[in-house]
Amino acid sequence: MFSWPPLPRPILALAPMADMTDQPFCLVCKKFGDPIIFREMVSSEAIVRENEKTWKMVAIDERERPLIQQIFGNDPSTMAEAARLIVERVHPDGIDINMGCPVNKIVSNFDGSALIKDPARSAEIVRAVKAAVTIPVSVKTRLGWSRKDECVSFVQTLADAGADLITIHGRTKEQGYSGIADWEAVGVARRAIPHIPFLVNGDIVDTSSAQHALAITGADGVMIGRGALGNPWIFNTIRSPSPSEGEGLGVRWFGVPPATERIATVLEHARLQCERYGEESGMRKLRKHLPFYFKGEAQWKELRMNLVRVSTFLELEQLLKATL
Repeated sequence: MFSWPPLPRPILALAPMADMTDQPFCLVCKKFGDPIIFREMVSSEAIVRENEKTWKMVAIDERERPLIQQIFGNDPSTMAEAARLIVERVHPDGIDINMGCPVNKIVSNFDGSALIKDPARSAEIVRAVKAAVTIPVSVKTRLGWSRKDECVSFVQTLADAGADLITIHGRTKEQGYSGIADWEAVGVARRAIPHIPFLVNGDIVDTSSAQHALAITGADGVMIGRGALGNPWIFNTIRSPSPSEGEGLGVRWFGVPPATERIATVLEHARLQCERYGEESGMRKLRKHLPFYFKGEAQWKELRMNLVRVSTFLELEQLLKATL
């Protein structure tokens, strides 16, 4: 069973998103609602081959904990060795196995969601990683490759292999990120493995959607991905223990944060980027995040256009403060 210290219910987690959930963004999210961090996936092959860039990606700041490092690959022995090395050197609080990424460059190598089509190999990977480490091992997957009922037997296979926690994104591989997440189908899979912790992922963007996802699926918590981009406050909005019950959903932040709060958070994110990567690289990497902080509002249209061109911290600071 999942052996972390007891976690408040519902469990709130930041989803591993390639090129997005790096250390700076994770630290920003930790300030609001203290979610469990599932760090962006890294290649097991690159870890075993001692790729310097990949090893930099898995470095942990103690403020991020609890932190789960996600890995991807399709060879059980390589996955096990990568997990062992990561645990030995950077000491994450758990290892997550990616069996859900739908991106073609991942599935073409039979990684990610391609593993759904080979339950036997998937189970072998889980058993190998479990044998290599002494911390919890979880799996993130999807409803299936093409059919939404494929996950039912698949998650049973993963649980029997020893997975300590399972997360399901409510779409198939063929859907990618289109359409609507099917929480009813996720709930069917959850009921097939009621004995281990379970998270639901997909289309969770606010308190209402979190409540509905939990009610429909019976999951122990929610994993939030795109709903957190430009909106790290989402975790504070969702998590607020009920005084009468000691657990549950509530609201701590009402509505959209004021401009001053948003700008302060963006600048903090930028500072963390510069500390992590240096100003030139850090600001370049930050550009993909910036429009999300001001999305969906007409008055910020010109600002969003300018944000994707900033190259220095001072330029960003001046641009943002001019909007106040």
